[in-house]
Amino acid sequence: MPKPYTSFLNLTTGKVDLSHGGGGRAMAQLIDELFVRHFDNDLLRQRNDQALFNVPAGRLVISTDGHVISPLFFPGGDIGSLAVHGTVNDVAMSGARPLYLAAGFILEEGLPLADLEKIVISMAAAAQRAGAPIVTGDTKVVERGKGDGVFITTTGVGIVPEGVTISGDRARPGCAILVSGSIGDHGVAIMAGRENLQFGTSIVSDSAALNGLVAEMVSAAPDAIHCLRDPTRGGLATALNELAQQSGVGMVIDEMRIPVKTEVKAACEILGLDPLYVANEGKLVCICVPGAAERLLAVMRQHPLGRDAAIIGEVIADEHGFVQMTTAFGGRRIVDWPVGEQLPRIC
Repeated sequence: MPKPYTSFLNLTTGKVDLSHGGGGRAMAQLIDELFVRHFDNDLLRQRNDQALFNVPAGRLVISTDGHVISPLFFPGGDIGSLAVHGTVNDVAMSGARPLYLAAGFILEEGLPLADLEKIVISMAAAAQRAGAPIVTGDTKVVERGKGDGVFITTTGVGIVPEGVTISGDRARPGCAILVSGSIGDHGVAIMAGRENLQFGTSIVSDSAALNGLVAEMVSAAPDAIHCLRDPTRGGLATALNELAQQSGVGMVIDEMRIPVKTEVKAACEILGLDPLYVANEGKLVCICVPGAAERLLAVMRQHPLGRDAAIIGEVIADEHGFVQMTTAFGGRRIVDWPVGEQLPRIC
């Protein structure tokens, strides 16, 4: 059926205007020539206000996340790929296989359509790589000055296979604590991009979908993994405190075992930041039974997203739920919850 448009959407010099959110032809054209064009799949092509699909056997998992990052484009990614990675990872931290994504866009009047197309193309590619197509969504436009270019909310659903039980309340004394790689890359990359800082070396975000890594870990030791968590806002320190609180345990980690890239450590020293509290978007924390730690470590290191994985500590009994760190000098300090925001608008 021919589309009722008199001309093509100007994706070179055009900008988002209020009519693109008004429910008329301009909005239909934006959806057709940008979103449907790049997100194209059988379910989206049905053009309903929802996606109807069959659910495989297993337990259904759902997660939603809002993305308000500034700048929209940063070394190693952009808000589009980040929106996919963030929700895919939240679903995967239950041990689930992500199935489908929904995406909601809040666009600010005046956003260049060329920038929006770059974001959508990046988002489509990230969803394809993760094996989780975007099958439904929504678009709204707000007046100039009432947004920040674009905000994206993504919701994901996935299936947890039978026999897999991974939850933040299952850490037990004696369990090992593993991290899949170097911490702080994403937050430092965002700060460098935002402030146009030059550190003499390239620092890029670690933004990535972790479901492939998780699938290999679960396949290797389905009964041994107790907790998984992606240490995003608030970094590794916050993720460990969350897990300790949920499980009613304490933790001891070793500063010398925590992987931090030299350039990230140096940048944090310049900026007055602690890498433990800096956001990550392509790393995970795993808490597992001690006998499986070395086996899981080997599996993680064989995956491209886990080459720098390390065992960084253990879970202990502690009614206060403290996370402690053995320092490079041999002492111990409390790794507390962060106070305030080190890096606003980080994910």
